Amino acid sequence: MTPEARRPALSLTPELRSAIRRIAQTEQLLVAMDFDGTMSPIVGRADEARPLPRAAAAFAGLAVLPRTTTALISGRALASLRAVASPPVDSLLIGSHGAEAWLGPGSTQLTLDADQQDRLAEVRAVLAGIVEEAPGTLLEDKPAGVVLHTRLAADDVAEDAVAAARSLLQGRKGVFLKEGKRVLETSVVHASKGEAVTFLRQISGATAVFFAGDDTTDEDALARLEPGDVGVKVGLDFTCAEFRVEAPDYVSELLEALLQARSLAVAEEDPQAASG
Repeated sequence: MTPEARRPALSLTPELRSAIRRIAQTEQLLVAMDFDGTMSPIVGRADEARPLPRAAAAFAGLAVLPRTTTALISGRALASLRAVASPPVDSLLIGSHGAEAWLGPGSTQLTLDADQQDRLAEVRAVLAGIVEEAPGTLLEDKPAGVVLHTRLAADDVAEDAVAAARSLLQGRKGVFLKEGKRVLETSVVHASKGEAVTFLRQISGATAVFFAGDDTTDEDALARLEPGDVGVKVGLDFTCAEFRVEAPDYVSELLEALLQARSLAVAEEDPQAASG
């Protein structure tokens, strides 16, 4: 039995449950979720992350409901996101903080021009030099950038490594930096999770958006939400979100509550579609 299954039922606040019931009534719902630290607990090695079983099951249930679009918005590259998240076949995927998108068969892949390729090689060389001097740090390559991971390093080593990377790369033309939980993201393509939420809202025709995320990069998405949307911060850090849950364990209950409310709303409007 998993720790998630053994843990007693958690309790969402009445205000959050009310917001879930309200948004479940919308005409076209977009459920967009961060992955690491939200659908999955944070782990030491990125390739070992997996979604909590109950959260994954509820997300998959939402994916097949009528008038409901599901999406994962992640800082991971799309290939990494697919490998660890095993997303529902109909879910939309945004990777590399919005630089990559998969919207179904025929989606175009991200391509870099010659200048971007040169900048990416320069950035990687800079970060590789830092990693050589900073035990416990490592690099992750993405199609448009390189990530400096410091989760396995001592705190002082991690701080020094990030400071060194910032001093060498901050302000460099065509290079964009994002700092998250024990990671420094670099990219040669400007993108954000906020832009990703706006894009997904448009292409899905959503009349309301539900978004949950845990990291500082998710604040871009939470800040783009509109009246009638529901934003949830996972964790205890500062946030602009209206609602908060303490940890990924609560996300399972959150998605199960949304699945139940949305299923009821769909069934009331079109019983045959909901049962199909």
